Amino acid sequence: MRNITFADELGYAAASLADATRNLLSPAVRLGVTGLSGAGKTVFITALVHDLLNGASMPLFEPARAGRIHDVHLEPQPDVHVPRFAYEEHLAALTAGEDRHWPESTKQLSQLRLTLRYETTRTRLPWSERMRTLHLDIVDYPGEWLPDLPLLDLEYEEWSAGQLKRLSSLAAEEGEKDPFLERIAGLDAAAPWREEEALALARAYRERLQTLKRKGGHYDLLQPGRFLMPGDLADSPMLTFAPLPAPDNGASRTSLHGEMKRRYQAYVSRIVRPFFFEHFARIDVQVVLVDVLSAINTGPRAIFQLQEALTHILECFRIGPSRLFARRAERILFAATRADLVHHTQHERLRRILAWLVERAARKAGHAGAEVATLALAAIRATREGEMEHAGETLPVIIGVPEAGEKLGDQTFDGRTETAVFPGDLPEHPEDLLKEETRPSLRFPRFRPPLIPRPVPLEPAPSFPFIRLDEALQFLLGERLS
Repeated sequence: MRNITFADELGYAAASLADATRNLLSPAVRLGVTGLSGAGKTVFITALVHDLLNGASMPLFEPARAGRIHDVHLEPQPDVHVPRFAYEEHLAALTAGEDRHWPESTKQLSQLRLTLRYETTRTRLPWSERMRTLHLDIVDYPGEWLPDLPLLDLEYEEWSAGQLKRLSSLAAEEGEKDPFLERIAGLDAAAPWREEEALALARAYRERLQTLKRKGGHYDLLQPGRFLMPGDLADSPMLTFAPLPAPDNGASRTSLHGEMKRRYQAYVSRIVRPFFFEHFARIDVQVVLVDVLSAINTGPRAIFQLQEALTHILECFRIGPSRLFARRAERILFAATRADLVHHTQHERLRRILAWLVERAARKAGHAGAEVATLALAAIRATREGEMEHAGETLPVIIGVPEAGEKLGDQTFDGRTETAVFPGDLPEHPEDLLKEETRPSLRFPRFRPPLIPRPVPLEPAPSFPFIRLDEALQFLLGERLS
């Protein structure tokens, strides 16, 4: 890859070897958690950590079911330069009684270390010598950062040409004018650089990306990812560039095009490359959370866009060195979240829809290597199930407390009143989602978190109700804890 040098690969190989050596003395597994915007990454991690810490009943997670996990506790994360995942803050939001609410979504990289002491099944030694320790390092990062990884193989001119072409195609498809393309029409990119012009162009491009994100889909267009979540880098030169057409007769380093190129190169070198080598490339097992239900509700176009997003994600897991000590994710779990918004009789259909999308994406991405699985889950179940009589028919319904202001038909909810909803049925054949006349129309509001009492000191903390969180843990960690 053109933006990864031999020195980078050599350094990465040395770091991988060092990690392997440390794991011999103190075994650790790095679990990456990401997903598309709004898929529930923060909730997933908070529930996973809380339920492991408090010994929740997990019948599909063999080490827990067999009673082989003897202790789980939090420890300081190994990477002291990475912010700690705010577990306690998120837990407080979810367990605040009548004031409970879903925690804020992921906005930056964070990390948390859980240490599990367990009994191995791989030896016939005495009990005291069968005890093992495994560190679980959970790495949380925004899904918006994944589209940046292909920049490691693109020069500024190539990236600019690709972005401008995709923006133009999208505008033609939608029959609308693109405000950014209109702004750069007739622009002389070879003219001398002026900072106010560079800032205005970067702002216009960022606003276009934000509009595309709000619409949903267009995942491959959302580059650079930090334009959408800048954090403390907001307005720095590394985040004030935009794609420009290459001048016919070239451009000097002091031209507008030359300065944009310099800032792009700095972004790749100072932001993308460190994220890849220090975090992404060190992940052992990965969870990708996907809000399939929202895409289904939006229509066939959103389904196509979701498939493109999954293709892009799988391509990211093929990026990088392939030398002796380079490591890549061994297992990737794609999970359809919010399974509690449909009846359990629809869960397998939801999983099959995601599996169909992942399979199509994998073929397009040419993915091979890691073991890939799909699952429908809810890390925290906000509803329960029941039945309702309607027009002489018994309907399976979900029951919960909708968020204040949520609407369903003519009803607006107050955030306190429980309601029963028949969400509808998913298609038996995933291909039906691509036809407007056969796609389902699902009905469900956004529900509040379940009412869970605050943890009381010296007493066992109540666990969150979930759907297949234990099955997810079995796929990701079962073999490591055998």
